[in-house]
Amino acid sequence: MLPHPAGTSSNRNTLRPRGSVALPALQSVKLLDQLRERIRYLHYSLRTEEAYVFWYRAFVRWHGLRHPAEMGGPEVEAFLSYLAADRGLAPSSHRQALSALLFLYGKVLGHDLPWMTDIGRPQAPRRLPVVLSQEEVAAIFPHLEGDASLLGRLLYGTGLRISEALQLRVKDVDFAHQALIVRVGKGGKDRVVMLPQSLHADLRSQLGRCRLVWAADIETSQAGVEMPHALEHKYPRAGQSWAWFWLFPQDHLSTDPRSGVIRRHHLYDQTFQRAFKRALGRAGIAKPATPHTLRHCFATHLLQNGSDIRTVQELLGHADLATTMIYTHVLKLGGAAVRSPLDSLALLPSPQGGLP
Repeated sequence: MLPHPAGTSSNRNTLRPRGSVALPALQSVKLLDQLRERIRYLHYSLRTEEAYVFWYRAFVRWHGLRHPAEMGGPEVEAFLSYLAADRGLAPSSHRQALSALLFLYGKVLGHDLPWMTDIGRPQAPRRLPVVLSQEEVAAIFPHLEGDASLLGRLLYGTGLRISEALQLRVKDVDFAHQALIVRVGKGGKDRVVMLPQSLHADLRSQLGRCRLVWAADIETSQAGVEMPHALEHKYPRAGQSWAWFWLFPQDHLSTDPRSGVIRRHHLYDQTFQRAFKRALGRAGIAKPATPHTLRHCFATHLLQNGSDIRTVQELLGHADLATTMIYTHVLKLGGAAVRSPLDSLALLPSPQGGLP
C-alpha cells in the first residue's frame, strides 16, 4: 500500500532486546506486503492476518496516509484514544488494535523504542457467559437442518470451538476409541475429546456423503484441500487423499485467499452462525446465544452432572484453570445458589386475622 521511505529507519533506534532472535530480511517492497510477509513467516493464522491488515489500514488512513515509520508513540496513543473515546471500542478490540500496531513497529519496521512497552493495555472485565438450559438446547436442535444439525450437536456434545469443529478431517474421527482428535486448536495445541455415542450413526452417514464429494473432486482433478504449514510441499498428494478431506466440506469450490488456488474449503462459520440464529428464533429463546454458547453449555452441564473441573479444563483445552472456573460462577446462579429470602416467605404460616 505505502512504500517504506528511504533513509527513515537509519534515523530511528532499532536496537533489539538481548536474547531476541533476529528475523530474516523482508523481501517485499511495500509496507503492507511486508506486514503480510512477516505474519506468514511467523505462522500466524489467516484471521490474525486479516485483523492486523485492517488495523494497519485504519491507522494509516486516520493519520492522513502518513507512513508509519514517520510516526511513533504519540500517534499510536492518539489513534487508540480515538478508538476508545470516540468509537467506544470494546477492550478486547482495543487490545487487538494495539497488538497489530506493536507487531507492525516491532516485527516489520524493526523498532524497539521505550513507548512500545509504556503504552497501557486495557483490561477487559471477565463476563459471565450466556448458558442455556438442557431443555433450551434440546429445543434448538429440531430447527437445525442438514450439516447444521450434526454440527450443532457436535459442538454441544464435545465442547469444541466452531473453528475446531469445521477444521476436522476424516482422519480425526476415531470410532474405535470413541474420540475426536483436535489438531492445532487455540494456541497451536492438540487435544482429544470424547465422541458422543449418539452421534456415531450420523457421523458415519456424514462420512459417506463426504466420500462422494471427495470422489467427485478426484475424478475432475480438483486441487487437494488445504494442508497445514509446508505439508503440501513435503507430501504433494496428501491434500487429495481421503484421510485429509474435510468432515464438513463446503458444497462449492472457492479461491484460497493466500495461494489463489481454487479448491474445496470446509464449511464457513458464517453459514452455521446464520442457521443457529434462525433456529434460536424459531425455538422462542430470547437469550443472546451464539454457536459458542454451546461450548459454554457443554462445560456448565458437565459440572452440574458432577464432572471434575480439571477434566472439564482438559476437554476445553484451557491452559489456565482460572478460565474454566468462570463456569462455577454460572452454577451459583442456578439450583446451587443461596435461597432468596423472598422464597422463604412462602414457607411461613398464613397470618391469622388482620392488622391490630
